[in-house]
Amino acid sequence: MDFPASVAGAPLLSGEPPFRVLLVDDEPLQWTLVQEILSGSGFELEIAADGLQGLACLGRSDFDVILTDRRMPGMDGDEFCRQVRRQPGLAMLPILMVTGSTASSDLLAGLSAGADDFLGKPYNPVELLARVRVAAQRKRAMDQLDNTESTLFALARMVEAKDENTGDHCSRLAHKAVGFGLALGLPSPELQALRRGGVLHDIGKLGIPDHILLKPGALTDEEWAVMRQHTTIGYHLVSKLRSLRLTAPIIRHHHERWDGSGYPDGLAGEAIPLLARVFQIVDIHDALTFERPYKPAFSEAQARAILEEERDRGWRDPALVRAFFDWIGRDPGWADPPASPTDDLGVQLYASLSSAD
Repeated sequence: MDFPASVAGAPLLSGEPPFRVLLVDDEPLQWTLVQEILSGSGFELEIAADGLQGLACLGRSDFDVILTDRRMPGMDGDEFCRQVRRQPGLAMLPILMVTGSTASSDLLAGLSAGADDFLGKPYNPVELLARVRVAAQRKRAMDQLDNTESTLFALARMVEAKDENTGDHCSRLAHKAVGFGLALGLPSPELQALRRGGVLHDIGKLGIPDHILLKPGALTDEEWAVMRQHTTIGYHLVSKLRSLRLTAPIIRHHHERWDGSGYPDGLAGEAIPLLARVFQIVDIHDALTFERPYKPAFSEAQARAILEEERDRGWRDPALVRAFFDWIGRDPGWADPPASPTDDLGVQLYASLSSAD
């Protein structure tokens, strides 16, 4: 079947690429209508005559929006949506489904299959243009957010790489913190925050001079005052990102103490955010059980004794210390590394940056 592969629209702003729209529809008349509506409005349209062709297009190109008919021969719109949502990286790609039905059962089936919104047939040109544009702008905003997060994760990896003695500390913390969070019954958003905290908790060390950060010997009081600023520097780096709203307090408060003697804010007891208290126990335990320039790797028994001593001194949340050792005692695989990197948002970008000429 012959049909035009693409129709280019004018860029939205100088230097900004047009929104890329994939139209999946078996009716040539609809191709023409959508081309006329979107042409010259900052869109680039690619057409697939059925669901299988649509999946093939998604496999070779990136798009900002999918516009799909619901009733098509072979793979209908609902099944096409399900197939799209199963593809890696396409969970957030906006899908607008076109249907002539107004039955609530049909609309519910489309939403359940993965559609984000519906457009009625016949098209209202103004509505079609507005809906597609809003969906595409939202997708670009999400892409920008992903890029910002990825950059932060890559920078955090570079901080870790400066210190050859920490090894895979960040990846271990991300994995173990999530495991502890699961044992505590924390909900998914908080588990995600712990995962991100594992990688980003020391990102504020970007602002610490190397002669202090990498000093082999003990720090002076003045140098410690500078080093402690990494918590607030890191907090300010991420606090404006809504997606890191739950992670930012981990970065700021993971050096607070239960009795209020920690930093940067001297918070005490339950005034210290729960996720920061959960994270710091995992962080301390990992630091104790791995070798550092100033200490050997301690045994599990030694690490437990030190953490319990800190609990008795009033530094750690007693209930969480007890819960931590209960967890690792009943789960023999608690420290097993994940099958794939837990900081996937940044690990590839870090690799590309660190290997660049």
